[in-house]
Parts: sequence; C-alpha cells; structure tokens
Amino acid sequence: MSPKDHFPLWLRSGDAPLPEYVALLAGSGEYPQLCARRMQALGIQIHLVALDEAFDKEFLDSFPFHSRTFLPIGHLGKILKVLKKASVTHVISAGQIRPQKLFQGLHLDLKAFCLLRKLRRKNAATIFGAIADEIEALGIHILDARSFMEEDLAPKGIMTQASWELSSYVLEHGIHIAQEIANLDIGQGVVVCEGTVLCVESFDGTDAMLQYAGRFSAKPKLFVKSSKSAQDFRFDVPVFGMKTLEHMRQSNILYAALEAERTLILHKKNVLAKANEWGIQIYGYSTSQNFPS
Repeated sequence: MSPKDHFPLWLRSGDAPLPEYVALLAGSGEYPQLCARRMQALGIQIHLVALDEAFDKEFLDSFPFHSRTFLPIGHLGKILKVLKKASVTHVISAGQIRPQKLFQGLHLDLKAFCLLRKLRRKNAATIFGAIADEIEALGIHILDARSFMEEDLAPKGIMTQASWELSSYVLEHGIHIAQEIANLDIGQGVVVCEGTVLCVESFDGTDAMLQYAGRFSAKPKLFVKSSKSAQDFRFDVPVFGMKTLEHMRQSNILYAALEAERTLILHKKNVLAKANEWGIQIYGYSTSQNFPS
C-alpha cells in the first residue's frame, strides 16, 4: 500500500463512514490538541496515547483515566498492547517527536530493540514506517496524519496581504533545493537567497536552521518547506506555526514558501494575521502550477 492510499476517503468524498474509535498517538506541541478537538466535534471516541514527556499534562488529564495512557516512545511493545487492549479500529499520529529522542536517552523495550536492529538505515521515516507495520499487523488502520485537519493545510497561492516580490527563479531554486534535501532524508526545509543556499534543515530541526540563517546579512531570504515526493503522511507531516514565524522574524526572513496541501499551518488565521503585521509574505506552492513572476 502506498502512502497516498492512507488518506481517508471520507475527507474527499464524504462517502465512507467515520471511524468510531481512534487512538491518538500524540507527541508534543499544539497539533495533537487541535486534531483531538476536530475528532471530538465529529463524535469520534479517542484513546489518547501521549508519547513525549513534554506533553501538555492539562490536556492529558482532560481525558478519562481509562481513555488515556502515557508511554515513552521506546516502549513499542507496551504501545502495541495498549492499542490491542483498547480495541481501537484506527490510529492517527499527531505532534512532534523530537529527532534527538530517537537516538539519545531512548529506553527501548525488547520489541523496539529488535525492530531497530533490523533497520539498516535509522531515520524518522524508516523507524516510524517500521512501527506502522507493527500496528497494522494488529489489523488497525493508520490514518493519514492530515485527517480532520484539511482546513489547516496550506492553500495554493499567496496567503498574505502583501504582494509577492521575489522572482520566479528564486522561488523555483528554493523549491528545487528543498525537495532534493527532503528526498535525501536530510530535512524538510531550506533557506536561500538569490540563488544561493544559506542553510538546510538537518537533524536538529527547522527552528535551529532558521536561527542559524539569522547569522547571514544576505537578503531577501526565503524559507522553503517541502515534503518528500513519496512522503509517508501517516507519521510525518510538515508543520508551520507561530513559533516558526517568530524565528523567521528574528532571523530577518521575510518570505516563506510552503508546499500546498502537504503542509499544516497550525492556528492558520492567527499565523497569517501576525505575518501581515510583521510584513512576512507566505506563499503556497505546487509543482504543477505556475509560480508568481
């Protein structure tokens, strides 16, 4: 089954029934809370599995005791037992699992240890892909992580009030580099300036890259967010939020290009309003459309 086959049909056509009971595998950040609210609004029952010690305790406590579990990410065997015991029909993953957690201070149970030993390449895609296979072996369907979040996806075109002032060449160059970096499993973002690559996202994430870009006085700087051409959206969705916007402002990056329909903008209305206030231009691109000239 290809990653695109995991995008729920009911979000496109409305023909398929909604799942009745979903396990939410939740990392840190606001994404899990937004996703949970959307499901609750649809009357979907949720079993919350919090996978990060930075998880919001107040949100965790808002779930009944029998419908919530906190487990370290390395305890795969226990995670599988929880999902099986809860008799959920579907699983959705939301929120950030910091890359460092996959390699530093990770306490593995036997199931996770054996799984990692089998992997020749160890990165977020291979590790979470292997976990997905273990979950689906239980007969539980893993949803595309964009499920219930369609209104938060970046649309095509200019999203902010100011006109787009960068040339098509600069934008196409940034998109090309970002896609190549993503396809090489290095990262999902890049900062460029007038045909020059200033920095790329790597192991330490987007925020660190944007902070590093602030060291350069070159301008105008463009931040591009991209996914892999064969992105597995069950566990990995590019996300843009207020924190990212703040880092852009601090680093004097006034342009952002986000892959349309593949990038989530958390609290989109507030983010775009603040971008307008700060004079930051945000554009949603698709490789199949013409870029602004």
